[in-house]
Amino acid sequence: MRVNYDTLAKTIHSLTEGETDEVALMATLVCELHHADDRFDWTGFYRVTEPNLLKIGPYQGGHGCLQIPFSRGVCGAAARTREVQLVDDVEAFEGHIACASSTSSELVLPVFNAAGDVIAVLDIDSDQPAAFIKEDAQALTTILASVFSQ
Repeated sequence: MRVNYDTLAKTIHSLTEGETDEVALMATLVCELHHADDRFDWTGFYRVTEPNLLKIGPYQGGHGCLQIPFSRGVCGAAARTREVQLVDDVEAFEGHIACASSTSSELVLPVFNAAGDVIAVLDIDSDQPAAFIKEDAQALTTILASVFSQ
């Protein structure tokens, strides 16, 4: 099953409207997202907890890495560059951190607050190669902005 982003956006809006706690928002969003698409093998947030460091936040799937420095991996690259990372083959990504051996491709999006600061990254792993497309990144960027940048 493939995610219907219009329906997902409406569901997330209805569930999160009026909520301001970032962890509560992350937990709700990741639960809805993880169960919306068969490609999503691991779905979670890594939160910026101190300068240049991400720590695991709400997630669905097997265990993730507990912390990731901005200098390492796909998640670190998204936080460091403030840009979406769309990786068709994680083995070809220099400095990839193998938190799960089943991961073949990855989509990581920076999460911005209303002030424009990176507060987290949304990490979506797939056990399928080249599972994600630009439309996934665009739709998720819009959803993240509607939830966290208000």
